[in-house]
Amino acid sequence: MWVLGIFYTILISALNQFFSMRYPSIIITGIIAQLTALPLGKGMERVLPTTRFNTMGYTWSFNPGPFNVKEHVLITVMANVVVSGAYATDIVATQKVFYNQTLTTSYQLCLVLSTQLIGFSMGGLLRKFLVWPSSMIWPGALVTSALFNTLHKSFGKPESRHISREKFFCIALGCSFVWYWVPGYLWTGLSMFNWVCWIAPDNVAVNALFGTSTGLGMGILTFDWSMISYIGNPLVTPWWSEANTAAALVICFWIITPIIYFTNTWFTAHLPISSYLTFDNTGLPYDAAQVVVNASFNVAQYEAYSPVFMTATMAIAYGVAFAAFSSVVVHTFLWYRRDIVRRFKSSLRDERDIHSRLMQAYPEVPQWWYVILGLVMLLLLFITVEIFPTDLPIWAVCVALALAALLAIPVGMLQAITNQQIALNVMFEMIGAYLLPGKPIAVMIFKASAYMGTNQAVGFAGDLKLGHYMKVPPRLMFTAQVLAAFLSCIVVTLVQNWMFANIVDICTPTQPQFFVCPSTSTFGSASLLWGSIGPHRLFTPGAMYSPLLWFFAVGAFFPIPFYYLARRYPLSYWRYINIPVFFAGIGAMPPANGINFASWAIVGFVFQWCMRRYHFRWWMRYNYILSAGLDAGVALSMVVIFFLLQMPKGGITLNWWGNTFWQQTADAMGTPLYAMPPGETFGPSTWS
Repeated sequence: MWVLGIFYTILISALNQFFSMRYPSIIITGIIAQLTALPLGKGMERVLPTTRFNTMGYTWSFNPGPFNVKEHVLITVMANVVVSGAYATDIVATQKVFYNQTLTTSYQLCLVLSTQLIGFSMGGLLRKFLVWPSSMIWPGALVTSALFNTLHKSFGKPESRHISREKFFCIALGCSFVWYWVPGYLWTGLSMFNWVCWIAPDNVAVNALFGTSTGLGMGILTFDWSMISYIGNPLVTPWWSEANTAAALVICFWIITPIIYFTNTWFTAHLPISSYLTFDNTGLPYDAAQVVVNASFNVAQYEAYSPVFMTATMAIAYGVAFAAFSSVVVHTFLWYRRDIVRRFKSSLRDERDIHSRLMQAYPEVPQWWYVILGLVMLLLLFITVEIFPTDLPIWAVCVALALAALLAIPVGMLQAITNQQIALNVMFEMIGAYLLPGKPIAVMIFKASAYMGTNQAVGFAGDLKLGHYMKVPPRLMFTAQVLAAFLSCIVVTLVQNWMFANIVDICTPTQPQFFVCPSTSTFGSASLLWGSIGPHRLFTPGAMYSPLLWFFAVGAFFPIPFYYLARRYPLSYWRYINIPVFFAGIGAMPPANGINFASWAIVGFVFQWCMRRYHFRWWMRYNYILSAGLDAGVALSMVVIFFLLQMPKGGITLNWWGNTFWQQTADAMGTPLYAMPPGETFGPSTWS
């Protein structure tokens, strides 16, 4: 179990870190480890010697016995822990790319380890709220546990009426691997499928609406699975949740955003309609080096340079993030206030469901385990911010972790019910910016500490729920999760350093293999807006973007009527309208665009509604197998194409219409509606 668990930890960490710096990308999910670990485990059970050894009184063997479902669960949990990588790697990349800082490996490892692992200590506090109650169902864990039971029940048994799951997975993987060569290498226009822009390549309005590089992606279709699954696998998320997200896309980005853009609100028409970059008053990307000196904001240079301008989608994205935060608070109060109060007084023995009663056979993880882990990581974080030039005081770290602990319960409850993660990184960034004005590096680390504290605590609780369903000893779960996270931090740091050293022009918009670092660019733009220039210049009353603060009121208001409608008509469709999911679901735009969300929702409708409703037996048998096969095939194809054709000796490129014409449109070139003549500027004449 430990050999396979460590193998998947290293492999998935490395591949996902590699792919995360590319657009379009793919995520190697835990279900791939879940499906492939079973035949590997059974194979090792057959071939490994059963000889027992005695070392200092401890008896051990290379083959401890038959590969069982609990070992399988632990391997999958180790894979799940590392799927999303380490958030702090974006801090490191931003410091290198945006602020031209030279960083030591020791600083990188200390920062990544401390911010990534400190949330696990909070996870122990969430057990009575998110793991033990039967009402916290965790749809993802429920589906995963059902798949575990099915796989072990049918493994190795001949099936005459159906294709076996193993064979179906191999077919899906093979087809996905072969097909990705078409949109991923032979005809890349099928990936960034801005087909309307091909008809009118120089029409800026058409390109703004239907473009897929700097447009809103209203073309809907793409033939690239990595584009479809860029925001998450549509075959896993429940349809009602996908429907909330699709409705938010249409309202916020396909109706409100064009109105803002074509009326030139906030001077957005002088910029591309969608970009994860910020811009100056000439329409060029904002140069952080002009206003940041020695990692601190310089007011005089800012006044001599330019105010910062956001694209229409980025402005709406910040408004949506504000609404998501207030809606989470109100939604949690309306639906779960009594449960939260009651859970403060409960323990595992108070739970009456069958899972909790059976889990009482295993000793729980002592609280001091969580305390020791938390104290060690807290000390490491203190050392990191004090020894290295981060400008982050220790009291600010304490504030960040207090915020993380405070919001972990409502965020976790929403994810346990909806399977949707509510990202609060913008709110943490805003708070950090007010506390630490003019210090971009400090604000980034403040955000990472708060965000990863909440995120890792909730993720830890979700995996504990899977162990709860599968009756895995809690102490083994704790050990497996902590070990996987520790190894992952080392792997992602080394992989990122290798990429910066070996991939030419990485993190630039024109990188030939599309390693444009979308998340790092978004991170850097956010650090410039919040950490350098500061929210008081952007959002306080009277500032240019202050109307976006009304989104706080919008997010706080709308959960109320839908709550009462759902209570009044409990069997109606009102119960499926979830305002936090509505706002948080579109949080990836930009860098994602409409084609990612629209194609994701269409595929989700086909499989999560149509197939589930009319072909339920097929859906139960093959839906999640298909999702894993598609992800694995694309990932394998990406690796082969890059290392075989694109990286060696400058790479082999196919220069023909299908690979070049889509890059010659106004969409790909980021042409604004109102292009500025050379030497002229737009926006206010004075700023401070």
